[in-house]
Amino acid sequence: MRNPPRITVITPSYNQGGFIGDTIESVLGQDYPDLEYLVIDGGSKDETLDVLKKYEGRLAWVSERDRGQSDAINKGIRKATGDIIAYLNSDDLYEPGALKKAAQYFQANPERLWLTGRCGIIDANGRETRGCITAYKNFLLRRYGYNILLVTNFISQPATFIRREAFGELGLFDESQHRVMDYEFWLRLGRKYPPGFIDDRLALFRVHPGSKTSSSFHLTFREELQVARKYTDSAVLNGLHYLSYLGIRAAYTVLDAAARRKAF
Repeated sequence: MRNPPRITVITPSYNQGGFIGDTIESVLGQDYPDLEYLVIDGGSKDETLDVLKKYEGRLAWVSERDRGQSDAINKGIRKATGDIIAYLNSDDLYEPGALKKAAQYFQANPERLWLTGRCGIIDANGRETRGCITAYKNFLLRRYGYNILLVTNFISQPATFIRREAFGELGLFDESQHRVMDYEFWLRLGRKYPPGFIDDRLALFRVHPGSKTSSSFHLTFREELQVARKYTDSAVLNGLHYLSYLGIRAAYTVLDAAARRKAF
């Protein structure tokens, strides 16, 4: 690994022109000395390309039709030259200093193939929201165990970083998954290699009416349940995940209804 390690950040993008500028600024504003930033756009029809053109020379981007988010991420991984690889969706943000903290962790812990940290949740206007979900995930992060991960997905994708050799050993993201490709990869990676943990907030996850988490959370949580069953045949763990699924779905239903009432 180079010193400092090169970090490749991949942003899969499609019609998020209203947010992608803030995402880009949060990456380029890291002031990290060896950053490779790739934006893989799926052929956006909104103002995304106009935004990307403003950053010519500071990032590399391509805009072409793809087979979905997982395909876009994998395209980026194949192009990546970094020692550490992460992907940040086109409506999410890094906290200042996130890349430096990730690099320092990997340098100090060469046995770790991946790491994750805390992640906040913001709304379309950048205001923090869903603090109960954040607290729940933070509680479980500090008590990581693979069996717990089989019961519920508490790892926040925007705050996760992976050594490139992990992809060489375990393959890329599953392109048949369009909502829970990250969770499937955490399960594939975590059953052999536990993640490192940085007890600091590294990123912000945005929920808004156009995001997958907001528009189809029932499908997302059901697919997480289905994916987890691929990695364990334990009736106990599968039963606990089903109960977790019911509870999380109910919680998000309440939160979604409250957000709709507030909007009106």
